Amino acid sequence: MNLSFLIIDGYPKESRDELKAAGMKTAWQLYAAMLKKYLAQAKYKVWFPCDTAEPPDGLGPAHYRGILWTGCNLTIYHLDDQRVRRQIEFAKRSYEAGAPAFGTCWGLQMAAVAAGGQVKANPKGREMGLARKIHLTKAGLTHPMMKDKPPVFCGFISHLDEVVKLPKGADLLATNDFTRVQAISVRHKKGLFWATQYHPEYNLHDMARLLTARSKKLLAEGFFTEKKDLTAYIAKLETLHQNPRRKDLRWQLDIDDDVLSQNIRQLEFANWLELALNVE
Repeated sequence: MNLSFLIIDGYPKESRDELKAAGMKTAWQLYAAMLKKYLAQAKYKVWFPCDTAEPPDGLGPAHYRGILWTGCNLTIYHLDDQRVRRQIEFAKRSYEAGAPAFGTCWGLQMAAVAAGGQVKANPKGREMGLARKIHLTKAGLTHPMMKDKPPVFCGFISHLDEVVKLPKGADLLATNDFTRVQAISVRHKKGLFWATQYHPEYNLHDMARLLTARSKKLLAEGFFTEKKDLTAYIAKLETLHQNPRRKDLRWQLDIDDDVLSQNIRQLEFANWLELALNVE
């Protein structure tokens, strides 16, 4: 069986370096770790489309068992940016080739836009840290992507944009009050793309490091009134990551097993992988 996957890390190099400087794994590393957790024998190539125009070895989507789309800090409706156009075109080719795809954040927006949907800036601003009270829709309650997922849960999140128009062939699987489109399944041409706006690949440490990387923006946008408050919050996240049974921190941060348990948090990906491995 072909067990080769393509991980597409859409971050520009300067943004990847910023994440590294904050002590965070880069997006592709988080995806590689998630893939290897559920399929130890998997092989993968990584493509940085902001660095190079062509994917690894010039191979198209049909070569791979599945295509994995990480988060990214570009803006998908900035079509004057060739880095954005390049990725949208590859996603369209993936649909045409019938390559199964999974993505988060930017990946969800890519799933929608490449199939004819639309993304705009969220008028509510940045959704950051934890997306609260995500709940499965009627379609989501019975969809295989959400098999065994709690009907209401929280998820790690960081985004400014949102899908405002779903393409034909899309099912809305999860939503919350801040962002209507939190999870979707898109059937388009020969392809199937499952995606979440939230980040199953993150853990508390990853989010703590991302908050560090985005500290200036978060202070400017009023998420914290003083830097010491931000620092204290990050410290609590890191401590709970190391000691997930800390009752006091679980209560103070309002964090439960839907966030702390990798097996619950990453169910969407595990369910997708089962699908991808059974595609003829």
